[in-house]
Amino acid sequence: MDAKKYYSLESKNDVADLYIFGDITSWPWLESDVSASGIVNELQSLDAKEINVHINSYGGEVAEGLAIYNTLKNSDMKVTTICDGFACSAASVIFMAGDERIINEASLLMIHNAWTYANGNATELRKAAEDLDKITQASVNAYVSRAVISEDEIKNLMDNETWITAQEAVEYGFATKTEKSDDGGIKQSAFANIRSAILKKPENVKPVEIAMQLDDEAIAEVIAERVVNLLRKKEVPSEPKEPANSSTGWSAFFE
Repeated sequence: MDAKKYYSLESKNDVADLYIFGDITSWPWLESDVSASGIVNELQSLDAKEINVHINSYGGEVAEGLAIYNTLKNSDMKVTTICDGFACSAASVIFMAGDERIINEASLLMIHNAWTYANGNATELRKAAEDLDKITQASVNAYVSRAVISEDEIKNLMDNETWITAQEAVEYGFATKTEKSDDGGIKQSAFANIRSAILKKPENVKPVEIAMQLDDEAIAEVIAERVVNLLRKKEVPSEPKEPANSSTGWSAFFE
């Protein structure tokens, strides 16, 4: 029986798509884990001019992340990295490999210092700490190659194990742009759309025609408008009256 893959790499018409949706490790025991050696081997034999790297990962081993980062960075392909959910730790380093780095509005980066388990005497523990500083610096170098903030600012963010929003990622230079998800990509949750709609200025919240085809974004707009109106006390909720032709009661909410 063939082993399950922990990532997906597809290529068509000189354009490849790599999906890293799991933990990055040299020991891919679980279905959600990503084996760097498998990815690197396939990338090296890939015949494509462009590659889109979709990332949703909590990270993993620094060495594995750096191997994927360097392979992408040193390839002849145009590399576009897309953060579809989380790009944390080693996965955020891979994100830096993109010539273009796109982060969805409801996505996050997370950067921090390398860490490990250690035991031994004082000399051995001091050496372990010094080694970690050098390992961390490799990730710092990847961030510095893209960032518009200083190396000291990056190190401060890493010291504080910082979560970085899409807007902040663009501000710092980690991402080149933010992007709303659409039918061509992974859809963000309705909650994210609700949050975005509620944060709009009230005058910019437009009514949504319920007769249109309802998807998560349309529903979010309607709910957000309802919440904003309630908060501004422009309407007082009354007991819902279910129309005779409705069997669910939802029509009362969307009136």
